[in-house]
Amino acid sequence: MSTLDPGSPPTGELPFFVYGTLLPGEPNHDLFLRGRTSGERAAVLPRALLYEGPGYPYAIDGHGRVHGTLLTAAPGVYGELLGLLDHLEEYLGPGHPRNLYERVVREVELPGERGPGQAEPGNSGPGQAEAGERGPGQAEAGKTTTRAWVYLAAAAVTRSLRTGGSLIAEGRWVTGRPPGGPRTP
Repeated sequence: MSTLDPGSPPTGELPFFVYGTLLPGEPNHDLFLRGRTSGERAAVLPRALLYEGPGYPYAIDGHGRVHGTLLTAAPGVYGELLGLLDHLEEYLGPGHPRNLYERVVREVELPGERGPGQAEPGNSGPGQAEAGERGPGQAEAGKTTTRAWVYLAAAAVTRSLRTGGSLIAEGRWVTGRPPGGPRTP
């Protein structure tokens, strides 16, 4: 998919959804994010699958969910942070043949929050969306969505993962090291 559909509203300073070495406690979190974020919260990328990579994971479009963190850039550092993350993720521009990842806009779910027009679980009142109907900014009951930048595996990497990659169960990447343990590059 393209970064944005034609006619989409401008992206502005979107938050970033991360799911691998940029997660809190992982090696690249402090290196790239310390002092550059004003908010970090648990989030889920729907309609995606997570695969093992060489020391880091890859997310691709699919029928699953990827768990991660939604990051908001600190005031005044958005451009710097965007450049650092593009460099880290080997993103050279939309559809560039040497991209390792593509930076795309996706709806990300924020568990535990009700969006506008959502009733308390079990209480549907007038004007509430019927089961299965979702308005803008709404996800499953009890969740809100927001648009965010996500780095998905580039096309060539995605093809390779689909044919011989190792799927990560439940869409949660962990390095297997205990919290506070030694970090690997």
